Amino acid sequence: MINIHFIVNPIAGSGSHSFSDVFLKDYFKEDCYNIIIKSSEYKGHAVSLTKESVSQKANIIVACGGDGTINEVASTLIETNIPLGIIPVGSGNGLASNLKIPNKIKEAIVVIKNNIQTRIDVGCVNNRYFFSNTGFGFDANVIKNYEASQRRTLYYYIRATLKSFVSFYKNKNITIEIEGGETMENPFLIFISNSNELGYSVSLTPKALLQDGLLDVVIVPKLSKLKMLLFGVFMLLKKPELLKGVKCFQTKALKLFRKQGDFFESQMDGELLKIQDDFISISLKEKSLLVIV
Repeated sequence: MINIHFIVNPIAGSGSHSFSDVFLKDYFKEDCYNIIIKSSEYKGHAVSLTKESVSQKANIIVACGGDGTINEVASTLIETNIPLGIIPVGSGNGLASNLKIPNKIKEAIVVIKNNIQTRIDVGCVNNRYFFSNTGFGFDANVIKNYEASQRRTLYYYIRATLKSFVSFYKNKNITIEIEGGETMENPFLIFISNSNELGYSVSLTPKALLQDGLLDVVIVPKLSKLKMLLFGVFMLLKKPELLKGVKCFQTKALKLFRKQGDFFESQMDGELLKIQDDFISISLKEKSLLVIV
């Protein structure tokens, strides 16, 4: 008997999806599978639900939601032998896209039943984890505006981006230390990625790989409004490096220092995060998460 636990975010994406015993038992026969469904009720709830499922000896734990839900479930499964299954019903679904997991629920269920497993790298920001990407500066401001809209659709993501374009001038008092000792003051954008897609088929790091033992980094210096527009065009073309001054490189580690202010404002797998540490160390745990692909 295979015990599969489904951790469901009921409001992910459009919120129109439904997972029930009746629906899932059409795919997972009762004589072979024991199915348990748990719904998260608030931000962070999926972490405690996953810990409970680990203690209940689940053989597979499936995250049903967007990148934020996947982050909460996956963070609990690092360096365990319990594979993570993904049913992507969120808005962006960047990690699922990189893993070539279908957006259609029925097709994603077939992937879980086939149970082909592999291990992927995991990004670390101090004591927190990311699986797709993390960002500081403009990227984090976009997510801040996106979350404030309380809607998770492409339209509201574009609207949040435009709002950030109009209002984002603030000096963030960040110093970044790049491998080799080079430093940069108050860049417009710091983007660190483990995967090749942000979501919505948008990418700043199209060559990133989940199993290469490296993080792909894009650092954009302070920009005029005109250059911000130009950068947006190059981003849509998946060629941010075409803008003069932009640094694109791979590394195993990166350091950020905060000179002033009360916290770092960042996004991690599409969720806004305030980090109150004065110093951030970004690193990689190689092949530390088992996933079904």
